Amino acid sequence: MIQTPAKTNSILNTFIAELRDENIQKDNMRFRKNLERIGEIFAYEISKTFSYKEKSIITPLGESKMLIPENEVVIASIMRAGLPMHQGFLNFFDRAENAFISAFRKYHKDGTFDIQFGYMSSPDINKKTLILSDPMLASGSSMVLAYKSMLEKGKPEHTHIVSIIASKEGIDFFKKKIASKNVTLWVGAIDDELTAKAYIVPGLGDAGDLAYGAKE
Repeated sequence: MIQTPAKTNSILNTFIAELRDENIQKDNMRFRKNLERIGEIFAYEISKTFSYKEKSIITPLGESKMLIPENEVVIASIMRAGLPMHQGFLNFFDRAENAFISAFRKYHKDGTFDIQFGYMSSPDINKKTLILSDPMLASGSSMVLAYKSMLEKGKPEHTHIVSIIASKEGIDFFKKKIASKNVTLWVGAIDDELTAKAYIVPGLGDAGDLAYGAKE
């Protein structure tokens, strides 16, 4: 299942537009803040899919019956670009457990690359709601490997995969490799082109570099 909240006009479009804008990108702090804001918007949208139970809330003047989500949430992010989005999710799901995955592209002399993982830290995710995020879904390889590595920590009740910008090719790859009714892919925008080096066009560039500075 694929959800694209940005197809409905909302402030989400403004934040994605600012992420893409090469002039606004020069402000690293604003770039990180927009990633965080978008994480909050996706958190709100995902919360609509949760299970809710009634709870009595005592106020200074009486009692109110409220519907409160009962999902146990684990937020997982692919570092480093996923960290600001992670904070956005955590702003809303403040009782969530947290997981972190370090992934990088190891390039070869012929221009091809492999996705490698250097580190993963995660609680048990069995029967919980897993939210796995990375700002960009290019070839889809990183997200598929990250998802499969998370399954070593248990079988979640439902998984929400979140990317702000995805390529059509990456989505097709993801759907081919992960065909489960218990996985929902959330995407802010879908771009047509993927270059030979697996960069999304028009995309926005390297999200990690724009958030935290260029790497060697």
